[in-house]
Amino acid sequence: MRNSRKNTKLTAAAAVTAALALGLTACGTSSDPAAAGTGDKAAASEPLVVAASPTPHADILNFVKKNLADKAGLKLEVKEFTDYVLPNTATQSGQVDANFFQHKPYLDDFNKKNGTTIVPVVNVHLEPLGLYSKKVKKVEDIKPGQTVAVPNDTTNEGRALQLLAEHGLITLEPGVGTSAKLSDITDKKGLEFKELEAATVPRALNDVDAAVINGNYAIEADLKPAEDALVLEKAEGNPYANFLAVKKGNEKDARVEKLAKLLNSPEVKRYIEDTYTGSVVPALGAPAK
Repeated sequence: MRNSRKNTKLTAAAAVTAALALGLTACGTSSDPAAAGTGDKAAASEPLVVAASPTPHADILNFVKKNLADKAGLKLEVKEFTDYVLPNTATQSGQVDANFFQHKPYLDDFNKKNGTTIVPVVNVHLEPLGLYSKKVKKVEDIKPGQTVAVPNDTTNEGRALQLLAEHGLITLEPGVGTSAKLSDITDKKGLEFKELEAATVPRALNDVDAAVINGNYAIEADLKPAEDALVLEKAEGNPYANFLAVKKGNEKDARVEKLAKLLNSPEVKRYIEDTYTGSVVPALGAPAK
């Protein structure tokens, strides 16, 4: 699925290089209309550059680029990022026009901590968070003394702890919600926890007894969430839908509006359902306020 991709994968170092290159060449984006040369018409003729996690976000965008964008009069460029920080900082700085990799609780926390002004445009899909193990076959087999890895960023760690609590592996302070931290665990039930950056959790699966892994990183690690997870989040009423996002003020960019419409099209809904067979599920519509 990823061998045919021709997009640029940006590591942190590559992102800095790209940012410098963009600065030197003064390429215009919707975040920099003056550089575009002749205002809205010039901006509309430029490609919409979208930062995305490789799977499933970039895959979905590439489906749009290949099958829908030309007919809609949209030039689309996809840049892949393998972390959860650079897509937002690149969007804020104008290095890219938009991003597609995150959910609302994560964005709210990121904006608060970094002073950024990224806003959601349209929901696209949900990646159910799951608990995985190579050492046990059922969640009931996880016993005191064993170690569970969890993402270390604020929102995904809280989300992971809620999943563990729902299935009786830990007990949390009442009312902590998605902001739960390890210190909010009132009963670890003998478990040990290892906090890791979300992208690295799948690589630790051999070294721990179980791990809570984000859906996109699970898929990249050749896990099949619908089949391999011991337990998965429920989709119904889930606040963690992933969306297209832009810097505040760019929501009405004609290119962004075109992409938003395409991402909520019946064709994209069908692509998600057929490609991911329950490991990623459509969650189309307006983002939560």
